[in-house]
This record gives sequence, C-alpha cells and structure tokens, in this order.
Amino acid sequence: MASVRDQFPSDVPDQPELVSCEREGAIAWITIEREAVMNCLSFPTLLRFRTLLEELREDLSLRCLLITGRGERAFCAGADLKERKTMPAERVPDFVRNIRGLMDDVEAMPQPTIGVVNGFAFGGGTELLLACDLRIADVGAQLGLTETTLAIIPGAGGTQRLPRLVGKSRAKDLILTGRKIDAEEAERIGLVNRVAPHGELRTVALDVANRIASNGPVAVRAAKAAIDDGCEAPIDDGLEIEARCYERVLPTTDRLEALAAFAEKRKPVYHGE
Repeated sequence: MASVRDQFPSDVPDQPELVSCEREGAIAWITIEREAVMNCLSFPTLLRFRTLLEELREDLSLRCLLITGRGERAFCAGADLKERKTMPAERVPDFVRNIRGLMDDVEAMPQPTIGVVNGFAFGGGTELLLACDLRIADVGAQLGLTETTLAIIPGAGGTQRLPRLVGKSRAKDLILTGRKIDAEEAERIGLVNRVAPHGELRTVALDVANRIASNGPVAVRAAKAAIDDGCEAPIDDGLEIEARCYERVLPTTDRLEALAAFAEKRKPVYHGE
C-alpha cells in the first residue's frame, strides 16, 4: 500500500515542526504550528499533517484526537495563498489533491476527531473542521467558506460536507455569498457542536474528549463507523451496516466488563479489546 509520502512531489520537505502531536493519556492534541501565518496549509504542512495521521491511525490506544491551531488568532486560514501565488501551474493539481487528501484522512480516522476552533477558520480551515466528527469553538471564533470571494469554489470537500451537516439551503447561503459567521450562529445552524467562553476552550474540549475516551473504545469506533457508513445510505442498508458494527462489540471483553461493573456498582475499566 502506497504511503502518504508517495503522494507528494519528491522535493517537498518533511518538516516535523510544522504540525505537532502532544499525547495526554488516551487523548492526543494535533496542532498546526504556523501561528505567524495564521496556521495556513502549505505543501510541507500538508505532508507533515498527513504523515502524522498515517502514524496515529494504527494507534488504537488513542481514543480521541483534538485538532487545533497554535495561538489565539486563527485555527487555520486555509491554503497558503502566498505559496500558491508562486507555485508552478503543473504543481497545483498535486497540491489540491493533497489538501483534499488531508480532509479525507481526517474523516477516515478510526478514532473520533474534534476540531477545536481557537480563532478564525476560513476556506480550507472550515473544510478541515467539516472533516472532523465534532467541532468546539471559542466564543470569538469565526468560520466561513470564503472561496467564491476569490473566484474559486471550496475544493476540499466543502460543497459536499457542509450541506450534509447543515442542509443544502444553509450551505448555499454560506458558500454562494462567501460570508463569515460567528461561533454563535455556527452553533445555531449545527456547524459547531459547542461554544466555549473565552479562555475555557481547552477545558471544554478536553471534557468532551475525556467523555468519549471513558467509553468502550471498540464501541465508540464501531458507532462512528455505523454513522459514517450508514447515514447517507438507504435506511435498510444503513440498518444492515449498524447490525454489522454491533457484531464487532459482541465478542469484546469490554462488553463483559461493562456488565460486571453495572452489577458491582462501580465504574468500568475498558481496555479496548
């Protein structure tokens, strides 16, 4: 199976400092480390991000991933437009393919992902959030698919994931006008799951992540798969997908541990097996 590295031009450098991973027990923070340029996505940043996800995908001791940007100003400003301006035309398709690939990688992670919006998230930044399972925003955050104001369209899944999340009419309103919305409106239309008071974003995000991580990890992954694979299918197919996902949890020791803990009136201890 081809690695992520094989999908990039050979001269794109792998720079680990561009995207960091901080482990906190069963939870990991993935942080875009480009605060000076509003955490925008350059070719090397995409390579580091996708390589990191490739490594974490197989680590099922991780039960939840939190994705954010360094600093308080920006979660992610989308594609690095200064890089794009000087990019040879023949490299643009590779860049677009890899920015789409990043969103697909995030969406396909077996562990639940939470986008933690610490500032504004425009263009590809909002598309990155759309690929996450949940989104938690600082009260001062702003979001928007602003590509039409630059005479392009959302090209990393925005035209497909946004209407599935908030409905076609609301998605057209946001995409066709290119307008930016605040965190409260984003929560009201279902684009954001929770809004955190200023200064409490990390606390709120960790609370949600810890709630997820405290549940049976095999069951959490199976539930995520059932929703992702079944919700766009006809209901009969979706129910069959759910049944197959349910079968994954039946032979686990975690299920037996849950029954024992209930009977013994104690908190279960899950090991993901």
